[in-house]
Formats: sequence, C-alpha cells, structure tokens
Amino acid sequence: MTLLPSPFPGPPLFVGSEIYRHSTYGAGHPLAVPRVSTCIDLCRALGWLPKERYREAPTATEAQLLRFHDPGYLAALRRAESAAAGDGVITMEDSARYRIGAEGNPVYREIFARPATSAGGVLLATQLTAAGGIVHVPGGGTHHGRADRASGFCYLNDCVLGLMSWLDQGLTRLLYLDLDAHHGDGVQDAMAGDERVMTVSVHEAGRWPHTGLAEDRGGGNARNLPVPPGYNDSEARYLLHNAMLPLIERYRPQAVMMQCGADALEEDPLARLSLSNNAYWEAVTAIAPLAPRLILLGGGGYNPYTVARCWAGIWGTLCGFEIPPRLPEEAETILRRLVYNRAAGRNPPDHWFTTLRDAPREGPVRDEIRALARQTLTENG
Repeated sequence: MTLLPSPFPGPPLFVGSEIYRHSTYGAGHPLAVPRVSTCIDLCRALGWLPKERYREAPTATEAQLLRFHDPGYLAALRRAESAAAGDGVITMEDSARYRIGAEGNPVYREIFARPATSAGGVLLATQLTAAGGIVHVPGGGTHHGRADRASGFCYLNDCVLGLMSWLDQGLTRLLYLDLDAHHGDGVQDAMAGDERVMTVSVHEAGRWPHTGLAEDRGGGNARNLPVPPGYNDSEARYLLHNAMLPLIERYRPQAVMMQCGADALEEDPLARLSLSNNAYWEAVTAIAPLAPRLILLGGGGYNPYTVARCWAGIWGTLCGFEIPPRLPEEAETILRRLVYNRAAGRNPPDHWFTTLRDAPREGPVRDEIRALARQTLTENG
C-alpha cells in the first residue's frame, strides 16, 4: 500500500453499515446485488479503512425524517416492514397511494430500516462536516424518493434530508451534483425555488424518469445535462472542465454533495452510457478542493463488480492511496465470491476480479456535449 500526498484537507471519513450486507430487495430485482458491503470489504482488504476512519450509520429518527417526509407515508413504510416480517399485510390502499410494492419498489424485510439507515448515515455526515471536511457515504444517494411516496427504488430521500440538515446549520450556498445515469428528479423538485441550493444533474437523455431536459432550470437554480448514449470518458472530462468546474467556481458553494451513482459505467445493465470508473475518480479529484465541505454518496449501479470497484476507488482517491495495478489476493477473493444473476455475470471478464481501475474509455467529444456545456453556463438556459 502506497500513500500519496492527499490533495484534500483533513482525513476523510467513511460512513457505512452492516444492514446492506444482510438486506436485499428480493430475487430478480436490479438491487438484489451486494454493493455497499462489497465496497467496504474491498477497502478493508486493501488496507484503506482503519477503524478510526470508519463510522457506523445510525438509524434516522422519526423527527429527522419528518423534516421532509409525510408522517402518513412513514407510517405506511413501517406497516409494510411489519407485513414483510409476517406480522401483517400491505394494503391495496398503501400500495396505490404510496407506491409501496409497486412500480419497482418492492416490499422487503428492511423496507423502513434500510432507507432510514441510509438517511441516518447522510445526516451523520452533515454533522461530521459541520466545520468542514469530507465524508464518503456509499449507502446514501436515494435521489428519486418523494416526500409522500416511493419512486425509482428509493423510499426515503437521504440527499434532500442531508441538504436540509446543512441548511439548518446556517449554510446558505449548497451545491448538489448528481452523476447518476438517471435524473436526480426528487432532489431537484424538493429544492426548486430555494435559492440557497443549486442542483446539477448529468444523466442519460431519454431515460427514466424522463425529466431533466437541458432547458429545465427547476425554478431557476438547477442545471441539467442530459447526455447521449455512449457518453465516454473524454466527454465526461470535457463537461467537468467546461461546465461543472466553471459553475462551481462561479457559485462558490459552502458545501458540495456529490451523488456518485455508478450506473453510468459501461457495464451497467440499466443504462447505455460508456464511462470507466476513471471518470468518477477524476471528477472527485477536481471538485473536492473546491468544496469546504464535501459528502460523496452512492446511488444507482446494478453490476456489483463495477459498482463496488468504482466506490472503493472513490474512497482510495479521497484518501490519497495509490490504486494498485493488481488487487491483492484477499480483495480478488471478495470479488470472485460475488453472484451476479445476469448474462454478464455468467462469464465475467477477468479484470472484474483482478483490478480496481477500468481501462479508460476515451472517444470523440460530440457537438451535443459541447452545446450542453455552453447551455449550462448560460444564466437563462
């Protein structure tokens, strides 16, 4: 293990939980894969996660969740969790009204406890960064959740809760940057009209939830960059240096929250983008020095090999660790033990087991990418 000079102030902290290891959305669901637990295991196998850097995520309290979420909806989630444990049934009324057990939001045993833990982890991160610093919370990033219903596999919106917590601390200039392949609609809509928060979402054009057009300014303080299929590392770098960084430097945020959903990676089954994990690490490296407070979240990502390697690499990048050309045996064993019940998982390529860093996926920078950059920096869209 080689420790390189870190470009970031202070030692970053990692917030995790064992709930992700023992919880699943159910067989056949895209989230029936181990992601956060595998990321944690890889970081420990690499010697990157000493005990003093790790914090256990608490469960968010009812009062904390009520800062954004409807009390009737929270009660319905608790009823659904009881039903999943065999102590009741999910009613048709709850399903229809709150989208629980519908539209890709299954009822499972930890339907309340797991998202409440994700929310608790992000809220802890806002406290840990109150005076500055960096916290990685790969269990967070549920950016589709609505105040009164589940949406897009998300039951609570820990991103919104975290932003509100920072606002409650007296911060007045926050930037939310979403790199997930799917538009961060829940966060944009929750923050619409609040001039203290700018939301920026880079996502695949035309993909669910079919929102986030380039001209959509979300009440005035949002920027959307819908990128075309095949979006590559060169294009991500172009947008980073010609849209995101200039926007951040102009806005001068007191805190930045980055949602690092890994479904923009080329091997993800639910998107058609073509990034390597290098693009995520480059963005983290460039943005962190501009953020007096920084929280990095997980989010989407449905290939356990690529997600865990990406998020572990984010942590290594934050800490200044050198990415090894080949993983040590313990880390390789962790990856070889994964089960991925999709076609790509039946004969995975060897580099999914042996490396952390993807091969770069460079390509031409298309005219529509250049146009997006220009439009992003135009005040009125």
